[in-house]
Formats: sequence, C-alpha cells, structure tokens
Amino acid sequence: MLNKGQIGSFLRKLDPKPTALQPSFVPKEDIRCILFDVYGTLFISETGDIGLLKTDATKQEQLNRLLNDFNLKTTPENLNESLANEINRMHTQKRGEGIDYPEVNIVEVWCSILNRLNKLTWIQLEEFAIKFELIVNPVYSMPGLRDCLHWCKKNQKVMGIISNAQFYTPMLFNWFLDADPQQLGFSDKLLFYSYQQNLAKPSTLLFEKAARELKNQGIKSNQVAYLGNDMLKDILPAKRVGFQTALFAGDSRSLRLRKEVPDCLELEPDMIITHLNQLKNW
Repeated sequence: MLNKGQIGSFLRKLDPKPTALQPSFVPKEDIRCILFDVYGTLFISETGDIGLLKTDATKQEQLNRLLNDFNLKTTPENLNESLANEINRMHTQKRGEGIDYPEVNIVEVWCSILNRLNKLTWIQLEEFAIKFELIVNPVYSMPGLRDCLHWCKKNQKVMGIISNAQFYTPMLFNWFLDADPQQLGFSDKLLFYSYQQNLAKPSTLLFEKAARELKNQGIKSNQVAYLGNDMLKDILPAKRVGFQTALFAGDSRSLRLRKEVPDCLELEPDMIITHLNQLKNW
C-alpha cells in the first residue's frame, strides 16, 4: 500500500459545494447499524463518483508525467479511450454471463491495457492505478468525518460499507484519518466493496448480503440506516431491502437525484443529511 508520503503530491484540500436541500434526520425506528457509501458521502469526490474520466489541462499535464514515469508511450487521450473501451468490453462479457451490474478489478483492466506498452509488475500496476485515479478524481475527507465515525463507535453503532469501489478505496481512511476502516469501528463482516463482489450498485445483491449478515447479528433491516448520495445507486436498493434510507446532500458535485430515471421519479429518502455530524441525532 502506498503511504501518504508517497502520494502526498496527489492530495489537495477540497471543500464541499452546498446544495439547496434541507436536512431532515429523524429516523422512523431506532438505528442500531449505519451502512455508508464512500465516494461523495464519506469523501469529497471532485467528479462526484469513482473513476469518471474528466480531465482538464492541469490533469493532462499530470497524466503525461505519470506516463513518462512508467515509460508508457501513449497519450492521455488514448489512455482514457483504451480504459473506457476495456471496461466496456469486460462489462459486456460479464453481462453475457448473467450479471446485471458487473464490476471490474481495475488492476486487471490496467494490466490488459498497459502491458501492451510496457511490461509492469503487479505492484507497479497498482501504483499506476492509484496515481491515475487520484489525478482524474481528486478526493478529500468530508467535513466532520473523523468526528462522525468516532461518535458512531463510541455509541456502539454497528458500522459497515456498501460502495462501488476498487482496491485503493479502503486506503482513503489511512491517508486521511491515519487508520484503516476496522480501526475506525467498521465491522469486518460488513465491508462490501464492489470490486471484491464482482457486482456494482445499484444491484440489490450487495444490500441483501448485508441484510443477511445483520440478521445473523440480531439486527433487523428497519434498524439499519444506509447513507449515500445517489438516489439510484444508494437509496433505491437500500429501500428495496427494507433499510431506512438517508440521502447525503452535503456536496452538489456528488448529489444524484436521478429524476430522469423512472424508478426514482417518485422515490423519496426517509432522511436527508447535509453534514455528517447530523448523524449524532441518531
């Protein structure tokens, strides 16, 4: 794992951009467990999501330096095109195997692309993947994150994660909070990262797995709150498995209301959270 010193030049402070939504954070039932999305919820994401390919002149320059560092003879434009095409190819293949919302392992994607240009070790591929993601999608901890997680742990709220994620996603906690998710209070059995499950949200299967594990712990679905910034990928599947739902509306970059999606047209979250410290009302 790359430590903060090794990727420090790729990290810069980001501030959330306010939304027009008003908070409403009174739960319907007592909440014993809180499940979190990561990108756009616990961490500010400049693109609002993981791995979206948006580059400006500064990012183009950073990508060129990255390519030079790894002796890769291509351009950022060709690299982005190759990345999108390879992910699409893998998704199409997995859909053909009956997976509605497939997820890729980004290191396998980069292996397929980059090894045509220069043979890299797996460790080098991981380093490239991390630095590429931090260039394309800068991230920073959401205001109140450390305090919020400390409060949840202190008040014995069971905590978990259901997130579209890659291998570097858990590293965000180390880089910004100097601790891994388990040290911060997240349950080992409630960490559902899409790349490990070969499934992505909005598949309900990730939420169903969490519901089964919580049932084994004696926690009913209506005692669980799921917090995420996307009505389609977060609120819809969480509601379908019976969780209480909380839309995180603390950053306009990541807020996804999805009113263009028929299933979300009349969908309403149970609660709206505009700052993580509002969870202390639970």
